[in-house]
Amino acid sequence: MSGETKRMSVTWEGGSRFRGGEPGGPTSLVDSDNAEAPGPMLTLLLAAAACSGTDVVSILEKMRVGLESLRIGMTGVRREEVPKRYLSIRFSFALRGTGLDESKARRAIELSLQKYCSVVHSLAPDIVVDYDLELA
Repeated sequence: MSGETKRMSVTWEGGSRFRGGEPGGPTSLVDSDNAEAPGPMLTLLLAAAACSGTDVVSILEKMRVGLESLRIGMTGVRREEVPKRYLSIRFSFALRGTGLDESKARRAIELSLQKYCSVVHSLAPDIVVDYDLELA
């Protein structure tokens, strides 16, 4: 079984900074010191939030919700020993919109986290992924 192949590259910019992206496309800065840009582990959380956020927006649009705002906070708990990988990740969703209720919001979030979000599904299966929800 084969699927889409993604290609990207990073270029060292000195210190612990790398700039990368798809060849010929936009680039992002990643700074392992978290000084000039998010580091690799924060970038992983950012990617998971953006991936899930995209799903949630799309799902709520299909539910005919007039989404007015969406903010996703992330918390990741890492091991103390090397490799300092994530043991758990928590999404904190804050949503506001017309026609939005808790049931629709939870359904959209759960579909994203359990079925659609490619980033979350690319993580090790033993990482605990959960969420909380705030409706405005």
